[in-house]
Formats: sequence, C-alpha cells, structure tokens
Amino acid sequence: WDLTQRIYREELDPGFDGATEAGKPFCAPGTPACDADYAYAERPDEVRDAVAKIALTGRIGKPLISLHGTLDVLLPISRTSDTYVRQQGRGALHRHYRVEGGTHVDSLVDAFPDRLRPLVPCHRSAAAALERWLDDGRRPPSRRTLRLSADATPT
Repeated sequence: WDLTQRIYREELDPGFDGATEAGKPFCAPGTPACDADYAYAERPDEVRDAVAKIALTGRIGKPLISLHGTLDVLLPISRTSDTYVRQQGRGALHRHYRVEGGTHVDSLVDAFPDRLRPLVPCHRSAAAALERWLDDGRRPPSRRTLRLSADATPT
C-alpha cells in the first residue's frame, strides 16, 4: 500500500510532508513525515473536503462499466462500486462485470497462466461497449460474471 497511499496522499494532502515529493518510500513508523504515521482523522478539514470530492458515493451521472476480477484480494467485490451505485438508485447507468480468474492487476498472469485471466482484453471489450452505449444508445448486458473459457488466450 505504500506507493498507493503516497500518491493519493500527496495529491489530497500535500501539506502533510511539505515540499517532499510523495513522502518517503517504505519508511519506518516514527520517521519524520512518514506516511506510515499518517493519521487522516487528525488532518485539517481541507483534506476531508478534497477526499469527499472523489469519494465512492454511487452518484454517477454518466454510463459506467466496471470490471472486477473474482480473485481481486485488494478490493473485495462486495464492498466496491456496484454497492454504492445501487444504493443511490443509479443502477441503470452502471454495468458491473465480474471477471472470472481476474485479479487486481495483470502482473501475475504470466506466472500463473493456468489459474489467472488477464484483464486487459476485458478492458478493451468494455471500452468498445461503452462507446456503443454512449454513441448509439446500445446498452451492454446487465451485471454478470464473464466466465473464463477453456480455450481463452491472453490477448
């Protein structure tokens, strides 16, 4: 989480560590300006305001297609975007596809090609489907799981 936290924290709370660019990588707790010691609840109101602008509220106003790997351990499916969208009554604008065998990123697919499915081909298909939805009004299928076929290839 170190890299992700430093990138977002630098954007949303640049005053935490002053002029230091994106904190100190992999620093030990107690190191001055170390993100390991970052306490969001203690930060000024401006930080919470910045976070609120990008928060997952589900109040989408444009069509959105989300892809989520069934093996994603970083962001569990049951606690992400589709939950928020449904709560806000915006489900008609959202298509959420579970990608069987997909993880959070494709970096491990080559190491475990018999168990993992690359997400990039699914991203390409989703982008094309979103273009058809926006340009021609052709709505993609509702929420579903994209099964991994036995003859699937990584491209």
